[in-house]
Amino acid sequence: MTSPEMHPQRWGDPARATALPDAAAGLIELAFGGLDDRPAVSSVELPPVGLDADQLATVRRIVGDEHVLTGDEDRRLRTRGKSTPDLLRARAGDLTDAPDAVVRPATHDEVADLLRFCQEHEVALVPFGGGTSVTGGLVARREGYAGVLSLDLVRMKRLVDVDPVSMTATLEPGLRGPEAEALLAEHGVTIGHFPQSFEFASIGGFAATRSSGQSSAGYGRFDALVVRLTVATPQGTLQVGSAPANAAGPDLRQLMLGSEGAFGVITAVTVRVRRVPAEKVYEGWRWPSFLDGAAAMRTLAQAGLLPTVIRLSDESETAINLARPDEIGAEGAAGCLMITGFEGEPEAVAAKRAAVTAVLTGLGGTPAGEEVGQAWAHGRFNAPYLRDSLLDVGVLVETLETATFWSNLQALYDGVKTALETTLGDPTMVLCHISHVYETGCSLYFTVATKEGEQPVEQWLAAKAAASDAMMAAGATITHHHAVGTDHKQWFATEIGPVGVNILRAVKAELDPTGILNPGVLIP
Repeated sequence: MTSPEMHPQRWGDPARATALPDAAAGLIELAFGGLDDRPAVSSVELPPVGLDADQLATVRRIVGDEHVLTGDEDRRLRTRGKSTPDLLRARAGDLTDAPDAVVRPATHDEVADLLRFCQEHEVALVPFGGGTSVTGGLVARREGYAGVLSLDLVRMKRLVDVDPVSMTATLEPGLRGPEAEALLAEHGVTIGHFPQSFEFASIGGFAATRSSGQSSAGYGRFDALVVRLTVATPQGTLQVGSAPANAAGPDLRQLMLGSEGAFGVITAVTVRVRRVPAEKVYEGWRWPSFLDGAAAMRTLAQAGLLPTVIRLSDESETAINLARPDEIGAEGAAGCLMITGFEGEPEAVAAKRAAVTAVLTGLGGTPAGEEVGQAWAHGRFNAPYLRDSLLDVGVLVETLETATFWSNLQALYDGVKTALETTLGDPTMVLCHISHVYETGCSLYFTVATKEGEQPVEQWLAAKAAASDAMMAAGATITHHHAVGTDHKQWFATEIGPVGVNILRAVKAELDPTGILNPGVLIP
């Protein structure tokens, strides 16, 4: 199974791009007073390649002539990520951040050789997995460098090993989510990591951004699944993870997880795996209010009864059916929709489902049936395509997320929502759901839609800054699973404080003294 290339100006597979569905179009016209035609620029000119012939020849000697790509289409496909500002710039014809060349190594040693080349020639290197970053994580600072290389890990796609006794698997970083799961399924195992970006994101990207999937309640966040890493750094190879757990000082795996290519290039990842579930059941529940549903989630988490999947839409998100992307705009029910999912052996699924049902019923939840849950499961990877359809008609759409402790949930929810509505003005829709749940707290995932102004990038950045300020004021994190990139650096510095910033700068200076690795990303 090979994942298709994503469109340079849109999300996902170009073959799946569709016009705005009639029901959604009706909702948008009602909310925003009509639709505008905002097509993307069809012809985009890229800046010339900045590396000279001798430099390119050296790179070709490392990876082979056919694996150094300087054509416009190849460079275009490796320009930036998929945040709304990224797409707005691309749609307007701005691809000034295009790399000078796309380089595709096949081995750890080739990656190491490329790092040495970049050090010697002061060339910035941007690791590229699936290109799904939504926080500016693929926008390297060009100033002060002879050029920029996109380190495309697409050739590093092996399933290196499966240990059926320890239940671990070692994978190379270029495997996309579906590719990895297909290879593992041949051995009867799964990682169980299914973020919304699953179809295009890579194993290396999951690790480098500390990704969290929609089944994290049952399988865990990706960083919790990683038991071993191999990393190529400008100072040499780092291998971390000699046992399931240890007390051998600070855990250097955690230093590399979430490092976003700023400390090194992850070339192998060993993760915990589980048996492919024999049964999967998804169902819906209705709650009178968002707080009622959140209290039920907290009860399940603190009782050790979390299902594999659990998410809760607030009243606004429920009303427009955002949890069921294929039915956006159709009339939704009142209250709040919760989705629960159970995966495993039939006996275990039945037991967990019965226990969860008893708790939720006792707390006032109303079962909504399996059809609701199956509709969510069927459409859960489709929502990003809707954003492109909305941008086509002049509606600015973006998402942001955060996390906090249960006792702070209401203050954070109110603060972020108010900041977005105040900054963007009427008409603006702010929707929210709880996407990940823990014993001590949860994440909040906001979707924002507003009428696109004359300067949509600046319009969104102002709103994002206000929302980020609200997160900091509430004592929450700037990101639960989208990572830092360039967009979150200012607030990341606030979150970790000056001592934390100095620690990261010291690590960067030691591992990457010439600053070639993804410059401008992560480090405040």
